[in-house]
Amino acid sequence: MKLHQLVAAEVEQAFSANGLTDQPIILQPAKNRDFGDYQINGVMGAAKKTRQNPRELAQKVANALQQNPLIATAEVAGPGFINLKLRPEKLTQYIKASLQDEHLGIARNSKPQTIVIDYSSPNLAKEMHVGHLRSSIIGDSLNRVLTFLGHKVIAQNHVGDWGTQFGMLVAYLIEQQQNGRADLELADLEQFYRNAKVRFDEDKNFADTARDYVVKLQSGDASVLALWQQFVQTSLQHAQAVYKKLGLKLLPADVTGESFYNDQLQSTVNELLAKGIAVDSDGTKVVFLDEFKNQDNEPAAFIIQKKDGGFLYASTDLACLRYRINTLHGNRLLYVVDARQSLHFDELFTVARKAGWLPDTVHAEHVPFGTMMGKDGKPFKTRSGDTVKLMDLLNEAVTRASALVASKNPELSADEIAHIGEVVGIGAVKYADLSKNRTSDYIFDWDSMLSFEGNTAPYLQYAYTRVQSVFRKAGTWDNNAAITLNEAMEQQLAVELLKFEDVLDSVANTSYPHYLAAYLYQIATLFSRFYEACPILKADEATRNSRLQLTSLTGKTLQRGLALLGIDTLETM
Repeated sequence: MKLHQLVAAEVEQAFSANGLTDQPIILQPAKNRDFGDYQINGVMGAAKKTRQNPRELAQKVANALQQNPLIATAEVAGPGFINLKLRPEKLTQYIKASLQDEHLGIARNSKPQTIVIDYSSPNLAKEMHVGHLRSSIIGDSLNRVLTFLGHKVIAQNHVGDWGTQFGMLVAYLIEQQQNGRADLELADLEQFYRNAKVRFDEDKNFADTARDYVVKLQSGDASVLALWQQFVQTSLQHAQAVYKKLGLKLLPADVTGESFYNDQLQSTVNELLAKGIAVDSDGTKVVFLDEFKNQDNEPAAFIIQKKDGGFLYASTDLACLRYRINTLHGNRLLYVVDARQSLHFDELFTVARKAGWLPDTVHAEHVPFGTMMGKDGKPFKTRSGDTVKLMDLLNEAVTRASALVASKNPELSADEIAHIGEVVGIGAVKYADLSKNRTSDYIFDWDSMLSFEGNTAPYLQYAYTRVQSVFRKAGTWDNNAAITLNEAMEQQLAVELLKFEDVLDSVANTSYPHYLAAYLYQIATLFSRFYEACPILKADEATRNSRLQLTSLTGKTLQRGLALLGIDTLETM
């Protein structure tokens, strides 16, 4: 049910009936709900352009709206605003339809797309750290929303599983095998990488050996490839453990790393050269882009092959883009990668269009995000200044949440505390991120994210348990009874519940999950006010059955909405 879009269409029709076909319409929720459900603000601008009296024009539009069965009242206010109140009988009809549909009245897209989402994509040979959180959970939420709306979503975990660092790691692994310590060292992947890096930086002979292994790796030496594969598998096991802890949809089958494209890189470069898009500049293969300027105001250089024949991220990303269009048949490509890579993607898409690889029928979109910051306003680190491992952060979230649950509910068993602590802790970390505009940096704060007040996961999870508590106390009731909206809070809650599909469409179109988070917070807040203003279980039978249906749709909306953000709910807390 797209209530907002439905009302907007009726307003547009009323404007057109009065000759206002090219005027922008500003439809927004009424600032004061005592005056209605919606407010129209575009009449004064239209009156100025058409040289009409604003109030008189507003009254004409209001009169046209008054004929619509969805509109109960359309009243002119001030210099030309129009306040709309929707007809309760129509709203209850929509509420009934939503309750009777497992999909909550939300239509699956009639023209589904194949949408390829690139997210998480950590560099391997290291454990995942907090810098990987945002891409992982933003991409996961977009995957869930787009899938729910009926699109075919293909997740792509474009892991960094290739490059010169693997020569260094293979050299160190062989050295450790000779010392009989390889398994012990690999148990801590992060420390293994640090130790290898120290050897590489301090020992020239070791560094030369490492470079030799890079050459062997790139030439397909079987023994070196086997050792490389050991690093890849160990790293992916670490990553998959994090994904499981976070409750992500990413699976091992979604991994398509940089190495997958190795045999496509030279042909990609050759085709750009043959088309005259790339040129040989002193041995380096480069695309000069007039659309972008460097600091000397010269065309930006998009390098696709180094002088020594080596390839770069640019070459891999071009081959990857072609694969996602030609083999995966993506209509829309989303790259959930941090904002610092914005220029790279602008240049990448420009080169792909020049080459004819990115047609107008395919939309490629960089979905940028900001940085998680500490309270000091700097990127989030440990007290010693080290990068925080993502699994350590999640474990701490569960520990903190469990302690909070135990202090509030000492009567719970250890197993109950552990389960609730897991759901609340992981949910708190995810929601604290997803509730923010993804393009902004945000401050990571344990106290605020674990609070049961304000725009937090615990607050929304508690709102859901409150709904469940109502039904545990309600006993038998008639879910087929008539729904009435006699009280202001009943109408407000109903109107908001019917905007769920509008909000999901906004998330799907813009790739901003915080729109959904803000909507769920609004639902939870309105339900709290409804709960206080409109007695449910103590009301007369007809009113009780009506309000229980509103409560039921509230619970279903909260649960489904949180699930689309990748956050679990609880029956009790």
